[in-house]
Amino acid sequence: MKKFLFGALAGTALASAPAFAQDVAPAEPFSGPHVEGVIGYDMSRAGSSIDDDSDVPNDQDIDGLLYGVGAGYDFKVGNFVVGPEAEVTWSTAKTKFDNGDFEGFGIGNVKTNRDLYLGARVGYAVTPKTLVYAKGGYTNAKFDIRNASGTVTTNRDLDADGWRVGAGVEQAVTNNAFVKVEYRYSNYKRGEVDFRDDIPDSSRFDLDLDRHQIVAGVGVRF
Repeated sequence: MKKFLFGALAGTALASAPAFAQDVAPAEPFSGPHVEGVIGYDMSRAGSSIDDDSDVPNDQDIDGLLYGVGAGYDFKVGNFVVGPEAEVTWSTAKTKFDNGDFEGFGIGNVKTNRDLYLGARVGYAVTPKTLVYAKGGYTNAKFDIRNASGTVTTNRDLDADGWRVGAGVEQAVTNNAFVKVEYRYSNYKRGEVDFRDDIPDSSRFDLDLDRHQIVAGVGVRF
């Protein structure tokens, strides 16, 4: 599945390449290939309501800055828009001790690594330059496992699989440029520990992780 995701990201980029080499008319809003940069707020938390600390109230979450890139292809039929999309992001979120209370959020001492997403969106152009849309698909997140001193242990990480849904608004600035704002929710139910140096990965196990993100994006159409 991971190889498939990387292939999909590369394939989307390659599909956009011919547009660079052709002298064509400006793109139409909400139609054709596009690439974008995204930045925003990222928060992961334990889906369970059980607190992991009996002495100090613990909201069991980590948050930080999200940043990354995405690509996709939109098909426009009348005012309706549908198309595949892919994205890779990173986040600064990590576990920490807050006034002596460890915010482990159910999976231990970790630092958020990359997050892959592959899915599709469907939208409706409420005006010639404003699109509202919903999205959904597959997401795979990695969390670096850190040692007791808080530094990253480079020989293993947590690999989590899940699904994502979201909604947003995209505004065409010109035919070729756009901005957007989006909320998305991800849920991870299965995971494994990946080891390096030819050590076999762990058996897959159950997870219960929720992820909330609010992002802004700036993109270009071809």
